[in-house]
Amino acid sequence: MNDKKTWEFGTREVVYGAIGAALYGVLSWVTNIFPLPAAGNITFRPAVAVLIFFGAAYGPWVGLLAGFIGNTLGDAISGWGFYWNWSLGNGLMGLVAGLVAAQIKDFRAQGDIIKAVIYGLIGIAVGMLFASLTEMFVGGIDISTALGGYFLPSFIGNGIVTIVLVPILMVAFAAVASRRGR
Repeated sequence: MNDKKTWEFGTREVVYGAIGAALYGVLSWVTNIFPLPAAGNITFRPAVAVLIFFGAAYGPWVGLLAGFIGNTLGDAISGWGFYWNWSLGNGLMGLVAGLVAAQIKDFRAQGDIIKAVIYGLIGIAVGMLFASLTEMFVGGIDISTALGGYFLPSFIGNGIVTIVLVPILMVAFAAVASRRGR
């Protein structure tokens, strides 16, 4: 893995992070009206696939920016306010997914798609575990509620979305990029 390229931070990362954040925020807002059954304040978010894709395609800084700012934006336009721990948890999802970016050579290759999905699932585990456990201090919930009422539903919902939609986004991206000669 080329660590220098993986951890570069410049105009490109800011621009792609802003695009990812805008897409993630608006698409989250669209589906924030669908709460997951038996979950605290967890909603069904197919937009997580966009977040995981942006991290995997453009790197950890883009994933972090897209997740943190996108979640903040989505919650704000949904009228929910700012929850730093959930925004940071979403940022961590994108950051961890972005660690695979330097390893992906072909967005259509089965092996690269599997890598992106695996890193995405690890990112979801890290990010949602962080957000859920910090809710014990922020919201005063107990550990069983944090794990059973917040982490598990968010991990399962986001995990299913990632397994199903990230491969579709990767193949579609590869098709568009090949038509543009990239």
